[in-house]
Amino acid sequence: MVVLELKAGKGGDGMVGWRREKFEPAGGPYGGDGGKGASIILKADSNMRTLIDFKHKRIFKADNGENGKNKLQYGKDGEDMILKVPVGTLVKEFNSKGLIMDLKNDGDEVIIAKGGRGGRGNAKFKNSVRQAPTFAEPGKKGEEIKVILELKLIADVGFIGYPNVGKSSLLSVISRAKPKIANYHFTTLEPNLGVVTTKDNNSFVAADIPGLIEGAHEGLGLGHSFLKHIERTNVLAHVVDASRSERENPIEDFKKINEELFSYNEKLKDKKQLVVLNKADLVYEKEELEKLQNEFKQMGYDSVITSSATLEGVEMLKYKLYDIIKDMPRNVNETFDDTVYIKEDTDIPVHVYKSNGIYFVEGTKVENVLAGVYADNIDSLRYFQRFLEKEGIMDELRELGLEDSDTVDVCGFEFDYYS
Repeated sequence: MVVLELKAGKGGDGMVGWRREKFEPAGGPYGGDGGKGASIILKADSNMRTLIDFKHKRIFKADNGENGKNKLQYGKDGEDMILKVPVGTLVKEFNSKGLIMDLKNDGDEVIIAKGGRGGRGNAKFKNSVRQAPTFAEPGKKGEEIKVILELKLIADVGFIGYPNVGKSSLLSVISRAKPKIANYHFTTLEPNLGVVTTKDNNSFVAADIPGLIEGAHEGLGLGHSFLKHIERTNVLAHVVDASRSERENPIEDFKKINEELFSYNEKLKDKKQLVVLNKADLVYEKEELEKLQNEFKQMGYDSVITSSATLEGVEMLKYKLYDIIKDMPRNVNETFDDTVYIKEDTDIPVHVYKSNGIYFVEGTKVENVLAGVYADNIDSLRYFQRFLEKEGIMDELRELGLEDSDTVDVCGFEFDYYS
């Protein structure tokens, strides 16, 4: 999981320009519009495997749009910034933790921060009354957002079970994955993916999911860090220590791990499970293996006997897993996060009121127009005054008792009113 601060580019300012050509003594306004600010886009790329690229750089700022130019030339748009992330990345808003987008397919993308609109040049403000506007509009500010990127690996099969039961060893012998393998708990600190190919060239993706112990759903061990990956698998290969060299009771271990899964998310009950009775080479009484198989069968679970050391049952495991997967709809892309981020409407409606003898006007629409007003430019002020009249704001002020020489405060901009 990584946290990123993203800032889209500001739109370019409009240009105040004039047509200056021979035989055109009154050429008129000729200023072009500013370019659009660059947006920031998150895009899923199947060539990406981790979020390691964001380990050292967490703040990204996109380019601003270019300012408008004379001769009605538009400023150049900022080039959008595309940040590539692995397939299976969840994008969440930082404060609410709400899900913005689940980038679950190669090529999925989301505009996470939209660039600001470019300001209009003075040519856009020309009309029959205002023949030569001497003002232009500034570019709008780009969006800013703080997000959480959380990766949920996508695999057809997930190997689960207590630490040190041989999940990584099995993955290494049925695929080309090379996970770290050692004789101590929590050797695997991150999921490993491997492509499994059967002798008749059928293939699927498998992952070993580390960190599961009793209490994992409450965050014990490496619980929450890896339980989330199980949600993105089609089939679970539940590995138990049939030799009892590490764990004394395979049946109880199986039940406890499932309790952790279902406590984390009840929807995991719907996933098909194949029991893998591993470390068979250390079992001297083969009747014990048959007894275990019968016990799991009575519980409703099929099983396969394996050994990573002797490769016993490895090919059978591949075929059993593929037989389950081939007839299943590929639903590993399902999103289990229930909290969805809904972007708040930050626009403030226009509000007119009187307080302590001063008349106030507030509202996002008014504030946006005011941002393009130049107090030292009479044309710009007249444009703003006509806006207030057109929107009926001046009528509301007069109904409140506005008279000559009264003070009006419009979003922090004060002036004395004269009719």
